[in-house]
Amino acid sequence: MNSKRKGNQAERELLRILAGYGVQAHRNDQRYIGGEGNPDIAAQIGPVSVHVECKRVERLSLAAALRQAHRDARNALPVVVHRRSREPWLVTMELTDLLEALGYEQE
Repeated sequence: MNSKRKGNQAERELLRILAGYGVQAHRNDQRYIGGEGNPDIAAQIGPVSVHVECKRVERLSLAAALRQAHRDARNALPVVVHRRSREPWLVTMELTDLLEALGYEQE
């Protein structure tokens, strides 16, 4: 399976999971071109807008993927949702982003 098709399939799979939990989410509708403000998936989880970079690969540079999410997220919470074959989906994000999304502020 080529990487573009694999990526599209992964995004659709992730959308089905999110929808199953009642999360409002949609794929990037600009011909699936990434970049600033154009996540693979945009989601609204409670009051938080989430910028999702979806990765379905066997080898992943988490640091590079998280940098991409941060660079492109604008005012949304940048996260990387990823999985390898036959493994569960995982979420990677910076701790400070999680704490701020939960309403905590640095003292």
